[in-house]
Amino acid sequence: MKNIAVGATVLVMAFCAAGCAKKARVYTEVPKHNPGIFIKKSATARSDFIRGVDVSTVIAEEESGVIYRDYNGEPQDIFKTLRESGVNYIRVRVWNNPWTDDGHSFGGGHNDIDTAVQIAKRAAKYDLPLLVDFHYSDFWADPNKQKAPRAWQEMDIDQKQKAVHDFTKDCLKKLVASGAAIGMIQVGNETTTGMAGEKNWMKVCKLMNAGASAAREVSKNIKVVVHFTNPEKAGEYEHIADILAHNKVDYDVFGTSDYPYWHLGTKNLAALLDKIADKTGKQVMVCEFSAPYTYSDGDDNGNSISEDSYFYGEKQYSVSVQGQADVIYDYINDLSALGKKCLGVFWWEPAWIPVPGASREERQALWQKHGSGWASSYAAAYDPDDAGKYYGGSAWDNQALFDFDGKPLASLAAWGLAGVGATTDVRPDYAQAVEIRARLGEPVILPKEVAVTNNDGSAATVSVVWNDKSDDGVPVSELTSHGPRDYKVHGVAGASGAVTDSSSGVPVLARFSAIELNYIENPSFDEKDLSMWEIQDLNKNANELFVVDKADDAKSGTKALHWWSEKAVHFTVRQTVKGLKPGVYKASMQIHGGDNGPREQQEIFLFAASGGQNYKAYTFTDGWRNFFNPAIPNIVVGGDGECVVGADVSGLPGSWGSLDDFVLTPLR
Repeated sequence: MKNIAVGATVLVMAFCAAGCAKKARVYTEVPKHNPGIFIKKSATARSDFIRGVDVSTVIAEEESGVIYRDYNGEPQDIFKTLRESGVNYIRVRVWNNPWTDDGHSFGGGHNDIDTAVQIAKRAAKYDLPLLVDFHYSDFWADPNKQKAPRAWQEMDIDQKQKAVHDFTKDCLKKLVASGAAIGMIQVGNETTTGMAGEKNWMKVCKLMNAGASAAREVSKNIKVVVHFTNPEKAGEYEHIADILAHNKVDYDVFGTSDYPYWHLGTKNLAALLDKIADKTGKQVMVCEFSAPYTYSDGDDNGNSISEDSYFYGEKQYSVSVQGQADVIYDYINDLSALGKKCLGVFWWEPAWIPVPGASREERQALWQKHGSGWASSYAAAYDPDDAGKYYGGSAWDNQALFDFDGKPLASLAAWGLAGVGATTDVRPDYAQAVEIRARLGEPVILPKEVAVTNNDGSAATVSVVWNDKSDDGVPVSELTSHGPRDYKVHGVAGASGAVTDSSSGVPVLARFSAIELNYIENPSFDEKDLSMWEIQDLNKNANELFVVDKADDAKSGTKALHWWSEKAVHFTVRQTVKGLKPGVYKASMQIHGGDNGPREQQEIFLFAASGGQNYKAYTFTDGWRNFFNPAIPNIVVGGDGECVVGADVSGLPGSWGSLDDFVLTPLR
């Protein structure tokens, strides 16, 4: 069936800041074209539900030559396109002074108040109200960075309170004078770890109240939002809510970031926010979420989400335009179900696409001149250890709702279609990557068929055509001929004919691992039978010592031997291998973890024993998914044919980690 869902504009009155130059109206407009996506008709989507986007980089993008288009590919004001697609609210960040003393942009959209005013005027033209996101920083503020603006860094807390109040009020006055309809402000951005250089909660709460006071003075009807992140941490938001109440913070909305590949996803998030709304008596909101539609990198800058960093938790979404539409639908549908408790949701930076340029060097010149990349080299004046070293373009272009040429993706229309639904032809939409392991010297066999998800959510099995070489140029037939290595082989699932043309199918990736001959049974703990392993908690202190079924905790497969301990831990895991031919062998394993003190003080080692000889290889943990691969070469196995291989782990209170991929392989 082709999509026949069309509709008229639905206008819904909503709150407005009294005294705004323009009265704010929250409405949902239903797109009038066929977008080519499936959208269910939500039974819970409310017409007054905020369906917002944060387009803070749009001015810098346009200054760099980016042209935004309509669905026919013709140039059009992006704010008109957003409104026509069902977006009904705009979020814009405000930094204090994201410029060097001689006027060079730090990057990231150079979002000072003057830039915010430009966005506000454009939004007001299409009756799009504003959520003003005050970072109270000269550049990015998030859980890893809550640095005070340069002008505030020598202030005590009383002086800083006044500075927050005055800055907030002055900015709001400028926005009101521009004709903006200000519905909400955020007093801080992702303030889970602090705000404006303060980490003490009592001081942070004073600063929040200073910002809230300024908003109330401009208009009693501006809603004040507090914004946090990492909702997946059990009990964290309840704890924060108690702190806010104890310090009598004046706010209306408890906001959160929730990226479904990092955090909770809609079902669990809705349950959490329902609890927070009941506990606080405040409304709740999702200030940031997004999802990728492709793994392609449009500006040679690298992407935050790639084939190597993509782990979904609650629900697996397709990395496709339809997948984005499904994400938008779920956030609208599941959060709307909370009723008036939940105000709405905001997609973060759907317009941050590549700037023009035939090379990275050409684009780098635009990022530097106009501040359209995440950071310019000039940001070293404020953030020398991060932005000043690793400046560049957009790591978000594959999570935009516009393609690399500025044309809206069909997923953008999902904002307005969630309440009415849409259908299109059923076709393969996404193929999950396949994992293949083969021993050295074995023939290379790639699957002839793979499982795909269709755009209507149904499953299918289709043929696949693979490239004849890996991404690094090794012929597929030789993947087990060059020692232990990992490869990527791309192909097209559902392709017509014997060509790898992504226009006639969907991309698919095979992660191929050439591995050593291995005499360890169940080396990655992926099989249910663990009887070959002897696991001993020597201190009997480990809170968690078990095989965890979590792909992002494992080096390969989905499982690994996981530990965590509130107290000091000491455990061993070992396996005795029998029937080996006499000779020389090598043992190895994979390990990652953290919170175990300095490297030189850690007591973790791989061990082996054979023929009365003991062997050790010391290692350590140094961060999540920072895998180390300790190895013991030259293990001599004699006539009894036995060898013990294992690990001995001692950990400080609070330490954690995982062991995976034990190997015992012959050398000669």
